[in-house]
Order: sequence, then C-alpha cells, then structure tokens
Amino acid sequence: MPGAAVAVGVGARLAEAATGVINLDTGVEATADSLFQIGSVTKVWTAALVMQLAEEGLVDLDEPVRRYLPEFGVLDAAASESITVRQLLSHTGGFDGDLFEDTGRGDDAVARFVAFMRGSARQVSGPGELFSYCNAGYCALGALVAGLRGRTWETAMRELLIEPLGARHMALYAEEAIMFRAAVGHVGEPPRVSPRRELPQSNAPAGSTPSAAPRDLVRFGRMLLADGAAADGTQVLPSGTFAEMCRPQVTLPPLGERYTSAWGLGLMLFDWDGRPVVGHDGGTPGQTTAWRIVPDRDLVLAVHANGGRAPAFIDEVLARILSSAAGLRLPPRALPPDAPVPFWPETYTGRYSARSVTYEVKAAPRGLDITDTPQGPAARFGKGGTTTRYVHAGGGRFVGVAPDEGVHPLIAFLQNGRFLYTTRTVPRVQD
Repeated sequence: MPGAAVAVGVGARLAEAATGVINLDTGVEATADSLFQIGSVTKVWTAALVMQLAEEGLVDLDEPVRRYLPEFGVLDAAASESITVRQLLSHTGGFDGDLFEDTGRGDDAVARFVAFMRGSARQVSGPGELFSYCNAGYCALGALVAGLRGRTWETAMRELLIEPLGARHMALYAEEAIMFRAAVGHVGEPPRVSPRRELPQSNAPAGSTPSAAPRDLVRFGRMLLADGAAADGTQVLPSGTFAEMCRPQVTLPPLGERYTSAWGLGLMLFDWDGRPVVGHDGGTPGQTTAWRIVPDRDLVLAVHANGGRAPAFIDEVLARILSSAAGLRLPPRALPPDAPVPFWPETYTGRYSARSVTYEVKAAPRGLDITDTPQGPAARFGKGGTTTRYVHAGGGRFVGVAPDEGVHPLIAFLQNGRFLYTTRTVPRVQD
C-alpha cells in the first residue's frame, strides 16, 4: 500500500500516526496532517446539516422532500411526490442511487444534478420498502440544504460545521486541497497513481470532493459524543442530535456480525462484540476511509489509505485499536466455507441491472459465476468488468473465492432471487 494515516481519540487524548507516501510518483511522505479524500463519510456531515434544519423547525423529516425542494423528482411520479427526507437520510427512497452525472463546476452543479435525476432515477422498490445505498439521495439532501440556507452546500458546510468545529485540515475543492499535503489515489496492482483526482462536483454532498486529515474526522466524532459541543464549547449541533442519528431507521439484510446491521440517520450501525458502534466508510478512486465511534468507550477513530489492499489493512488497524483502546473484538469478515451450502442455482441465475452496473449470474461448479459490468459514468472511474466465482454460505449469501484488495467480496440475494444485494439493491430483469 502506498500510504496511510490514522487518528484515535479517547476522551481528551489524541494519538496520530502515518506511514508511506501520499503519491508514488513524487515520493512525498505521508504525515499525520495529510489530507485524504473521505468519500462517503461526507454523508454524515450532510446529514448533520439536515438535522440542524430539523431542529430549527425548517424541515420535518417525515414530510415529502418536495415540500422543501420542489425541483426534486425521479422517474416514478408517485414516488416523486411521496419520498420523505427521512427516507433519503436512511437510503430507503427506493430509486437508483449511483448516477454520477457530471454537471460541471459551477455553484449550480448540485441543482443541475437534481434536475437530471427527474429523468434518470429509476424506481427499484417502493419508498420505504427496502434499503439500497443511494448517493443520489444525498445529492438531493445537499440541494435541500443549499435552498433553505440560501447558499451553496459547500458554503453551508464551511460556515455551519467546519468553522464552528474548529477543523483546520479540511478541503471541499481540489484547489483547496493543494494548500495541504494532499494524498492522491492509487489503483491497480502494483499500485499506480489514479488518473482521476476526484469525482464530479455534482455529487459533493454524497462525498465526491471533500478531503480531511484523520484528526478532523476525530474532531467531528468528539463533537457528536459531546452532545453537539465543539472542543471550545461552541454548540455545533443541537443537544440530542447524535442520539437521534443513532436511532435505527431500517434493518439491513443479515450478512454476518462483521457487517452493518442497521442504518440510522446518516450513520452505519454495528453490533460488535455486544457493543454499539457507529460510523461510516468512504471510497473514491484509489482512496479508502473508515470512521468509527464506540460511544460507551468514548472512542473515535479514523483510518485513511490511498490504494493497495486498503480494506484488509484497515481491518487490521481497526482490530488492533478496538482491542487495545476499547477492549472490543472486531468480528471477522465472511470467508468462503470449506463445504459450500447446497442451493438451487436456478433461484439466482439471470441478469440484474441498475443504471450504473449490470450483473450476469451463471451457475458454476459448487457456486455461481457473477460478472459485473459498469455502465454510464461509472464505467469511467470504477473498476469492474470481471467475473468472480462465489460459493454459497447459506441464507442466500455468497462469498467470493478469491480475495479482492485483501478481503473476500460478499453478495446476497433477496426475496428468493428477486434482488441482488451489495448494499445496493439491484433488481432481476432477465432469467
């Protein structure tokens, strides 16, 4: 792996470390204050902006999004009228979430993306019926924040969260990031510098552009644990906000004790070793972030890596920190079973398709061969186009035989093969 950085806060104490380089081409050393792209960890910050609006009485989470953002819509007219703010926060709006359309670099980039959604976001399930991770929903939330605050999402982030929090090592644009020691992503094996620095600005509220040093993600987590108060006493979020964000909104398919069990308002919820853990993961081309809070141990941690076998590395770091600082065992990821559980291939074989990807599922000896093919904008910056052998681990869960970036991929099928699930719920379109 090219480089990594980590920060851990326990009570008032902060520990930091870094290793490797931020760019293999330049050889610049990674340091504790290096900025890494935080990807979808941004969604928790966008959720916090929405929670501020809710506390001020400007938004009711259970009202339709269109009450506050009339421009919002998807292809399904009825869903457009009924999808609520809470459903966007909890990824239960039911529509295709990986659109990634590039609408330019202007202040209207997110608004233009919302307009694009109206003719492009296909409904996969009824609003509130199923969990399906949805980047586009958080773009709409960013537009909602911008409209009600009368400023861009970026300006709202800076004025209402970053500055009151006292975060000094964050950037929302590439031109801000170059003022710091900013990491670039690395892809492939052996790792090479990714040709893409960042994703379109249209997806900024979902995580396409922000960067941060791990210390400022810890700072954000410490504010949440302090019931919304920053280190200097500034009340950044209303009292009770973190508790409300941690309240389960939807239960996820049971993939195993290592995996997210439920989703709150912008937060991933885990039950690790009998203790509640919350947080979020983030990924951009060649960069990976994990951010976790263990509330009953007063612990916050953030880990960044910029390529290579980042998921496996982050698992090792999480396991060591959680054990030594919180006395908590990190449950293992799913592994291919020694003896695959018998199943009927016909239940799952066929074609599953979303706007950004198509999966072809075919029967194979002792398992399934699944080919994923990125489509549209996702094909330009995402990996894919590969066929992976999966074996059945029971309950419609299938584990990849070969590891990818150091961990074995996991896919599940829902409702007797009606949907393929990878945190995105992808409908079956052809047997």
